[in-house]
Amino acid sequence: MRPMTQNPPRQQLGPAPNARSHLPPRLRGILSLGDLEAAARRVLPRPIFGYLQGGVEDNVTLQANAAAFRQWLFRTNVLVDVSRRDQATTLMGTAYRAPFGIAPMGLCALFAFEGDLALARAAEAAGIPFVLSGASLTPMERVAQAAPTCGWFQAYIPGEPAHIEGLVQRVTQAGFRTLVVTVDTATLANRENNVRVRFSTPLRPSLRLAWDGLVRPRWLLGTLAQTLVKNGMPHFENAGAGRGVPIISRSVVRQFGLRDHLNWEHLALIRRLWAGRLVVKGLISPDDVRRTEQAGADGVILSNHGGRQLDGTAPPLRTVSEAARMKGSMALMLDSGVRRGTDVLKALALGADHVFVGRPMAYAAAVGGQAGVAHAIGLLYDEIHRDMALLGVSSLAELNDGHLIPA
Repeated sequence: MRPMTQNPPRQQLGPAPNARSHLPPRLRGILSLGDLEAAARRVLPRPIFGYLQGGVEDNVTLQANAAAFRQWLFRTNVLVDVSRRDQATTLMGTAYRAPFGIAPMGLCALFAFEGDLALARAAEAAGIPFVLSGASLTPMERVAQAAPTCGWFQAYIPGEPAHIEGLVQRVTQAGFRTLVVTVDTATLANRENNVRVRFSTPLRPSLRLAWDGLVRPRWLLGTLAQTLVKNGMPHFENAGAGRGVPIISRSVVRQFGLRDHLNWEHLALIRRLWAGRLVVKGLISPDDVRRTEQAGADGVILSNHGGRQLDGTAPPLRTVSEAARMKGSMALMLDSGVRRGTDVLKALALGADHVFVGRPMAYAAAVGGQAGVAHAIGLLYDEIHRDMALLGVSSLAELNDGHLIPA
């Protein structure tokens, strides 16, 4: 059953004269999403920043994601009246202000105080979708209240029917209307970068971790101390029907369940149990897109997990055109490597209906909390607004592969 169309509340987006002078000082030098990484590096302890920034093994896929967008160039049209251009879009029956959203990212409450809520509230105010990660540290119920029209929930689901039934029931009761099932995590990836920066989940207390916190007092006081005082020790809150393990511990092992058992029969079970919009994330193969449509999903997100699972996996942008021919009635979305307004327009021209941005939004939360995320959203929105004019299109529906040529 598809929910009825809803129009989310919206803040003012788009170009605003002298808007930069009203920004907090720490955000005034942030001119693009790319600027946020260096700014976050100065805020976050080395293990936490390394976890957020890194990919797996040799980072082949991580680098290929960004490179894929540079393999296409625009063919522009001039002398077109673009004075009334609009980037609003409708996705699975819901109207959004822009063709991008915030991808699911775990542990955001370690990057900023109540980081999941900062992301959710900024997205809700801007009228774009926000996907809460199943590896988050904030109870899903709080996030659902913060983003009642734009909030989606993403689940890491093991191949265990009892676990599936309990989690789906909880997500339903929380009030989410879109469930995203991530399917590219059959086993833990070989994240050597985590070992090198001494990051683990749960975090294990150490002198190195303590020192990294002490030399970054803004994070120590503004994020960790404030979290412990106001909310207590963070836990993995949303892995199942109940509360998970704490984020800082000497001995416990993070609970992953039997993810390598997950198969198409489990997806069919989820479809039977879940009455809302069902999205499957982590696909690269167009054949999997076709099979997902046959399973009754409402949408797919082409994704290689931001280069954090199998190194050497193809970038979603390389397969989106073929996937568009297989999607049937589903919404076709992608993430992994989106950093510019031009990236968004290239993905849409090749057949995507929507894109999601991950790491830059987490960096933004670390640098400036909800205001930082709102600024990042505004930067990307403004880029798309300008780029549409320079490309010669007034609506996203006008975009097609004729606007692109191989580099």
